[in-house]
Amino acid sequence: MKRTLLSLLVMAATAHVSAQGVTDAMIADDAKTPDNVLSWGIGTQGQRHSPLTGINEKTISKLVPVWSMSFGGEKQRGQQSQPLVNNGKMFVTASYSRIYAVDTKTGKKLWKYEHRLPEGIMPCCDVINRGAALYDNLVIFGTLDAQLVALDQETGKVVWREKIDDYSAGYSYTAAPLIAEGLLMTGVSGGEFGVVGRVEARDPKTGKMVWTRPVVEGHMGYKDGKENGITGTTNATWPGETWKTGGAATWLGGSYDPKTKLAYFGTGNPGPWNSHVRKGDNLYSASTVAIDVKTGQIKWHYQTTPNDGWDYDGVNEFITFDMDGKRVGAKADRNGFFYVMDAENGKLLNAFPFVKKVTWATGIDLKTGRPNFDPANRPGDPTAAGGDGAKGKSVFSAPGFLGGKNQMPMAYSPKTGLFYVPTNEWGMEIWNEPITYKKGAAYLGAGFTIKPLFDDHIGSLRAINPKTGKVEWEVKNEAPLWGGVLTAGDLVFWGTPEGYLKAADAKTGKVVWQFQTGSGVVAPPITWTEGGEQYVSVVSGWGGAVPLWGGEVAKKVNFLEQGGSVWTFKLMK
Repeated sequence: MKRTLLSLLVMAATAHVSAQGVTDAMIADDAKTPDNVLSWGIGTQGQRHSPLTGINEKTISKLVPVWSMSFGGEKQRGQQSQPLVNNGKMFVTASYSRIYAVDTKTGKKLWKYEHRLPEGIMPCCDVINRGAALYDNLVIFGTLDAQLVALDQETGKVVWREKIDDYSAGYSYTAAPLIAEGLLMTGVSGGEFGVVGRVEARDPKTGKMVWTRPVVEGHMGYKDGKENGITGTTNATWPGETWKTGGAATWLGGSYDPKTKLAYFGTGNPGPWNSHVRKGDNLYSASTVAIDVKTGQIKWHYQTTPNDGWDYDGVNEFITFDMDGKRVGAKADRNGFFYVMDAENGKLLNAFPFVKKVTWATGIDLKTGRPNFDPANRPGDPTAAGGDGAKGKSVFSAPGFLGGKNQMPMAYSPKTGLFYVPTNEWGMEIWNEPITYKKGAAYLGAGFTIKPLFDDHIGSLRAINPKTGKVEWEVKNEAPLWGGVLTAGDLVFWGTPEGYLKAADAKTGKVVWQFQTGSGVVAPPITWTEGGEQYVSVVSGWGGAVPLWGGEVAKKVNFLEQGGSVWTFKLMK
């Protein structure tokens, strides 16, 4: 009888733990607990580093696929999702606002949710989704019609659904949500449609709004349903009413540092592209903003491209790490410069180019933090005297608007002290055109043609020293790199549009393994351990912005085929 009672108590306790689901403590420890992957970035800091060493340079020759799961159907296009893993299940999103739960050992589909999308959605740069968030017993992801959907992890049934904004005005949502300090934090997509960027925090269990913080000056923030102060000072850096359609979409999501208690979100380009109609710095576009997660207030900001005239979105991930006794953060910006900042206050510590050609500025002034612009490289004003009014002076600028680095997240290894950055070498012919805002219409005011800079490569994975700016090694790639990076032990993993998942020695760059997935890889890999074995997974499916916007570059990659699958690998016994 005693033994039976004890068994019942153990079963009850186990059931309670199971029902508890993913906790704040588990998310905070994500980077240190390789038996799961609970957040985009493999930890809220976004370092994308795993301490696992079972797969290494000596054993990797035995790394083989154990299963591949197809997303199915005719809905292919770009697959940019980073999977999450918890309790024997993988949660992975796919194009057209779909999400799957998969058995991690067999690849069997456990359930699928396909969001019903309305006619008239306006995704800027393909119908992609970058991933989900886990909290309690929920898996939460965003949709192309600007909604958030929370599903039961076991059944896939909808628990709550909340609208972010009006998709007919150009809003959408493509990022993986961030969970920190018990809050679900999201941004918005749609910068090319004159939307207003913002960061929102919700109760992840219910979807109820806690606070919202616009990232364009002049707009009011709210907390618990009450006004929480205007962002910035109205008209300080935006003329007239241009701030009302200011862009600055927070479309890549954010990171969070437990030491600073700050969430870091990058902001996109100001609207429209034609910078002559919005003279001024246009805060807080093309910036990193650090937000107090409890109050919803911006604690500091750093603007990488004031008065952006080249579509150099500043959304790229801000990764925090320790350097010389300080908590610092690094960002490889779309504008071609790599920035290192004090994570506590945003003070610029270092800045240097990480691509071979930058034309819009000659460098970054480390004292003021401002770029040294080359005025001759700004696209001309269509209304300038002597022009025909239909088109401003054209210039050739580098990087091209797709950036020295775009959405594909870099990784940091605490073992080597290096960042592993997927870079692209291209430029663009760009000119300005007259433009007026119309709800739901593209709000560019510019024309462009993107061009490769070199014959032998566009992409390059570079190992970059954040202290010196030195490129320690690089692996060139003919097509643009558009997927993220993972460091695990002494290895670096990344994918290519040609379809390969590759691994290299993190110290030397020597490629030690590759596998052909059948379609282009434009997503970041993950690794975890289960049952004493280390697994690696990556989503495969060519698409994204390059074939849609890529000009001459698109012609170079038009032979690449679309796809939609998840590949999972482990060491052969």
